[in-house]
Amino acid sequence: MTRPDIAPSRAYIPLRDYAAIGDGRTVALIASDGQVDWMPVPALHTPPVFAGLVDAEGGGRIELRPQEDGFETSREYVASSNVLRTTFRTSTGTVTVTDALVTGVAGRLPWLELARRIDGVEGEVPMRWAVVPGSIFGDGTEPVSRVDTVHGPILRAGHIDLVLVGFEHGRLDPHEPSDGFPDGPLSFFGAFTTAPGSRHLFALCGTDDEPIHVPDPYNVDRGIDRTVASWESWFEEFGYEGPWSDAVVRSALALKLLIFSPTGAIAAAATTGLPENLRGGKNYDYRFAWVRDLAYTVGSLIRFGLREETHAAVSWVLKTLKDFDGDLHIFFELDGTVPTGPRKGEVHEVPAEGWMGIGPVVEGNDASGQLQLGVFADVVGIMRRYVEAGNILDERTSELLVAFTDAACRNWQKKDSGMWELPEEHHYTSSKIGCWQAITDALHLASIGEIKPTDDDLEHWRRNRALIEEWLAEEAWSPERGAYTMHPETDALDASILLHAARDFGPRDRLEQTVARIDEELSAGPLLYRYSGVSAEEGTFVACAFWLVEAFARHGRVDEARRRMDELVGLANDVGLYAEMISAEDHSFLGNLPQGLSHLALIDAAVALRDVLDGKEPEER
Repeated sequence: MTRPDIAPSRAYIPLRDYAAIGDGRTVALIASDGQVDWMPVPALHTPPVFAGLVDAEGGGRIELRPQEDGFETSREYVASSNVLRTTFRTSTGTVTVTDALVTGVAGRLPWLELARRIDGVEGEVPMRWAVVPGSIFGDGTEPVSRVDTVHGPILRAGHIDLVLVGFEHGRLDPHEPSDGFPDGPLSFFGAFTTAPGSRHLFALCGTDDEPIHVPDPYNVDRGIDRTVASWESWFEEFGYEGPWSDAVVRSALALKLLIFSPTGAIAAAATTGLPENLRGGKNYDYRFAWVRDLAYTVGSLIRFGLREETHAAVSWVLKTLKDFDGDLHIFFELDGTVPTGPRKGEVHEVPAEGWMGIGPVVEGNDASGQLQLGVFADVVGIMRRYVEAGNILDERTSELLVAFTDAACRNWQKKDSGMWELPEEHHYTSSKIGCWQAITDALHLASIGEIKPTDDDLEHWRRNRALIEEWLAEEAWSPERGAYTMHPETDALDASILLHAARDFGPRDRLEQTVARIDEELSAGPLLYRYSGVSAEEGTFVACAFWLVEAFARHGRVDEARRRMDELVGLANDVGLYAEMISAEDHSFLGNLPQGLSHLALIDAAVALRDVLDGKEPEER
């Protein structure tokens, strides 16, 4: 005896086939066949109850599809929102599915509410659906269980409680879902048939170790429209006019998905454990708030005049740094704490097979204890951009920035792990430039009275800035290579130097030659590898390709920049999203997604190139 309405878990699909929706607290990834294969509940940094993305058999999924095989799909975001509409076409008819992580009247809901609205368009389409939680993340000691309550059954995975509501959704709910199906997973499931003009809906609500709200499904239906309106209202405050506007807008909306609204922190990506190559071994957790990525995001938000997100991010990073007495940290949890337990200094392998069987799948990131000198530039740079946007720093922030600049002066001569978080420490060129930039930005803030160093501080800062310039000229520049190398002990090139293409720490012609060498040696068509030799280990890094476009624009290679930009914009997936990496061979996606840095780099490249085309000097990063 088999369940006619629940199919076995399907095989993995390409990462390109995923779209993302979110509510300011978590992100769900929806496959092109309508299946939700990733959704941490209730927050992005909590264990994902639905993780079929990295374990098709036991990770958990939310299935919704026509019962007929061989259907075709197309999809798009609804207007300027992060609400997704998928159209299914079968031999008997057509149906649309609208997916939203619903927001409330006053903003983010206190609970998770995933709504799936199904509208019949043409003919009749038999549909099936299932909600099958997984338990491969977390401590792994509590399997999914069913709890019967006065208001109906809930499914429990660890501390996560899930309740399902709906209308016209054909829910099948025997008292014990596993009766007669001893090998089947605990689940919610059902089936129905659409007709022209019909409407069906089910919604999944989840909470973590707290009472669970059971919504009226008709309120949920209205909530989908309210969520679209909320996104459109946000978009009305977003200002960008210029070429590649669709890609810029979608990238801004993708970044908005990664902003953790309870604190203002910004996640680097929405997932963990997705491989950077097809052999495995380079699978990382990016559901943390990197200070570096937050700095870049704040710069983009300021360009678009987005006040609330900018202030929330700035306030979050300052409060977090102050809470830890200004200690240098590379990244934090989204709630502002330093990663502890298995998420600090080591990684915890999850008992999942990995996407396409490529593991390991991990929680945590072992870069948390590294020394990365570029963070000094990130923190001070955030504050300079914030002040230049018309804001005022408080006294304690002034003290913090003076201390950070002093630390940059004390530490710039040390070896570190560099921007790429490499295990072997070196005197990375881009790290030294970062310290130079931190001192330069601090001197500017001091000159306008926003921070208050002593005269001795200022003398110390200027002296160290000059020393860094000497080091870059004598140690980082290679006459033989005609470029700034990754570090003095190598002739390898490093694409992170592209981030400093507009800096004046040395002769402009040296930077232009370095950009040219990077293009010649690290490019793969319009794409770019992170540094010399890494092509044997991973795909091309999307952000680096856009950094090269921006560098071309700043150095007057406008035609080449425009050509590359057109090609790169065409490499997004069907709904405009990018992963961390793209294969140079077949342009398949690799690494975690959606990746904030990829979308940030697209925005910065588009804005810089637009300014050059308009005859303006591009803004500083």
